[in-house]
Amino acid sequence: MKRNYRFEEKLKKILAQEEGATVKNWGGKLPIALVYANSYRVGMSSLGMQTLYRLFNNEPDVVCERVFHGLQQPPRPTDPIISLESQTPLSEFPVIAFSISYELDYFNAIAMLKGAGIPLFAADRSAADPIIIAGGPAVYTNPEPMAEIFDGFAIGEGEAIVPPLIDALWEAINQPRADALASLAQVSGMYVPAVSDRQVARVWLKDLNNFPTVTQIYTPHTEFGDRTLIEIARGCGRGCRFCLAGYIYRPMREMHLDTVLAAAKHGLAHRDRIGLVSAAVSDHSWIDHIATELRQMGARLTASSMRVDPISEPLIKGLAESGNQTLTIAPEAGSVRMRKVINKPQSDAQILHAVGLAAKYNFPQLKMYFMVGQPTETEADVEAIAELALAAKAEFPRNMAINATPYVPKAQTAFQWTAMMPVEAIETRVRYLEQRLHSHGIMVRSDSPAWAAVEGVLARGDKRLGRVLAQMKRVSLKEWRRALAAESLSEADYLREREVSEALPWDTVNAGVSKSYFSWDLKRAHTNALTKACPPANCLKCQACDKAWAFRPDYRDALGPNLGAYGDNFIPLGME
Repeated sequence: MKRNYRFEEKLKKILAQEEGATVKNWGGKLPIALVYANSYRVGMSSLGMQTLYRLFNNEPDVVCERVFHGLQQPPRPTDPIISLESQTPLSEFPVIAFSISYELDYFNAIAMLKGAGIPLFAADRSAADPIIIAGGPAVYTNPEPMAEIFDGFAIGEGEAIVPPLIDALWEAINQPRADALASLAQVSGMYVPAVSDRQVARVWLKDLNNFPTVTQIYTPHTEFGDRTLIEIARGCGRGCRFCLAGYIYRPMREMHLDTVLAAAKHGLAHRDRIGLVSAAVSDHSWIDHIATELRQMGARLTASSMRVDPISEPLIKGLAESGNQTLTIAPEAGSVRMRKVINKPQSDAQILHAVGLAAKYNFPQLKMYFMVGQPTETEADVEAIAELALAAKAEFPRNMAINATPYVPKAQTAFQWTAMMPVEAIETRVRYLEQRLHSHGIMVRSDSPAWAAVEGVLARGDKRLGRVLAQMKRVSLKEWRRALAAESLSEADYLREREVSEALPWDTVNAGVSKSYFSWDLKRAHTNALTKACPPANCLKCQACDKAWAFRPDYRDALGPNLGAYGDNFIPLGME
């Protein structure tokens, strides 16, 4: 391959501007290419990507280097596919590990393998070719669309799977291909399509305090380059029926207050801004104390997402004092009925109280997230989005925007059997919201419904889609549909409603919540019935999660006052 010296110099310049990167000599070590199938800017915004980089490089006998799908998106056709740290071609790594969070990045993963000259299908690779594995939410909830491409899939959380995986990889790189795959399949949590003959269950980390998830590498070339990100909790017991993260990261685990503050103290040596990350930052048992004490330490705060039932006023105050320009809340649905269907029972009063706090603390902009096309949604529910947005505008007269995101049913959720609303219907509903709200000064944003349908196909697809992706000559809707037709497939094959009794492609993995629980909760959704939440202090063995969970004896007493967020009469999911 002809070298591109100009591109190599760009990589060297970026590496020189980073703080925290690891550069090792390859001698006597296992080289692993950690691949993020999107641009450098997007990949380095991923706390999961940074965590894997740290986990691999913490092993003394491993050298892990990052590879991205170009420095910008889309990348230039002449950009070589080489590692950031040593500018080594992807094909020269004996192990390639993809981290894939979003289904649409499958297109980039395929393009990278093609561009690197690596045989695309696992069955065509020999012992001389790299072992290619993948992890991340997209593939570990449903690996089947890429099952003929990757050799293996990590089903679960990196902290639990990386150490035993490295031992297996050392064996595998020196074995014939069949034996190498058999070695991988012996690792708990590894799904190897060529040899797996049983359902593979996810593995997960029990105590976040033993592996604090914080920013590893600081770079100016990313969205979060001005802050240290700290994962203060993982998982969520709320049980929103649409939410993939809320299911696959169960049970909810919190980082202890002292650990959060210690991580923040370390982070403040690098940046003055601390980004709190979790499925619902405001649900942390000690969030009021965290927000108050971080401000006293001089930290400027940001938060990834918040619930409004209840809202943490100290957190809102801390965000305002930190100079945040936008307060973001996510009602997800406009009507009370629709919020019951999705099991997110926030009242209009609670939502508008949060809006009032945005006004009280003088945020320049308010953003509200809604989904369009959710199961059982009617035109009246869409009108309710407009009415709620207008009510919020009356409370908050400054700049306001709503996101009306097309809803995509996902595997491993209660809505995994439901049909996706047709593209044309979603487009009509989004246009209505635009027309209804534009004259009131409310901007409406939305992702492409047509591309959301592609995401929907990949999210609930099967092995046949690997052939579709492989034959695409470029990434476009027209080419996607041509490739589907060439395999005698269509989007409708995958976006349809499915019977609860039918076998599902993703039955090959167990991401943590039982199928029987999902079907039970789906029935509740169709009767607008709410399912109570699992708070961290009361997570027991039940029909929802696949494992029992017990906190240390003193944890209940240590819980903060925000435990009330889960209700006074909480009981574990599925135990009603």
